Amino acid sequence: MAMLKRGSKGKDVKEVQSRLLDIGFSPGKPDGIFGRVTEIAVINFQRSQKLLTDGIVGPKTLEILFKSRDLRVKPKPVPKIIKVNPDDILSKVTVIFVSKLFSKSGRVKRNIEKYLPSVLKALKEQGFTDRYMVLMALATIKAESAGFEPISEFKSKWNTSPGGVPFDLYDFRTDIGNGKKGDGARYKGRGFIQLTGKHNYTVYSKKLKMGSELVKNPEKANDPLIAARVLALFLKDKEMRIKDALLRKSYKEARKAVNGGTHGIEVFRATIIKGLGLLS
Repeated sequence: MAMLKRGSKGKDVKEVQSRLLDIGFSPGKPDGIFGRVTEIAVINFQRSQKLLTDGIVGPKTLEILFKSRDLRVKPKPVPKIIKVNPDDILSKVTVIFVSKLFSKSGRVKRNIEKYLPSVLKALKEQGFTDRYMVLMALATIKAESAGFEPISEFKSKWNTSPGGVPFDLYDFRTDIGNGKKGDGARYKGRGFIQLTGKHNYTVYSKKLKMGSELVKNPEKANDPLIAARVLALFLKDKEMRIKDALLRKSYKEARKAVNGGTHGIEVFRATIIKGLGLLS
């Protein structure tokens, strides 16, 4: 059964609707159409099971929903009409809140004041208003750029050979789309999330509806608005894997979904945990 959400249709939706009805969460008539009433029923079920209340029937929700045919859950009293304000979490993510997660230096606070609006706008565009994905974005920024600003990758032993030209180890990395001398420096990591390699510059330039602009002018990946949107789009591509990992408190897996490894994992983990505590 594929992931189901508002707008989904078919027999799988009908089966989920029937199951919700059986255990006391009315999705309306089991008609195979995942509408607003079904979404509310899913949210109420997720809340009762202490799952992420996103209204999406993903792997975890599906597993618990069908794990036992004898499952009976008494729903908690809720209003007949649930109005979900997408700004509920974002409204709490203020400069003061984010400053508590980052360095106390004046420079970092000024960066947060300067760049946070762009980050929040980009997250909202992708529908990221829940605490998990918002904190995922902030923790990723801290692990990649502790100063809360879009930056270019620094020269290191991982990207530059001993005595070599900066970023020469990236030059012929076909796995990231580079194929000639100079590609390494041209398509080095940039932005909040360190967009790296010609392939990624090409893909996200198209996703941003910029044609090949980022390929022609890769330094634009450090533009605050573009960097924020790249971050949000990158997280969107990994959304289900990230949410599942965070719900299981598998911070290494969540970090790997973005970084490909566990660079900065301790900072990343600490930021997520502290943020959840502040939002609780």
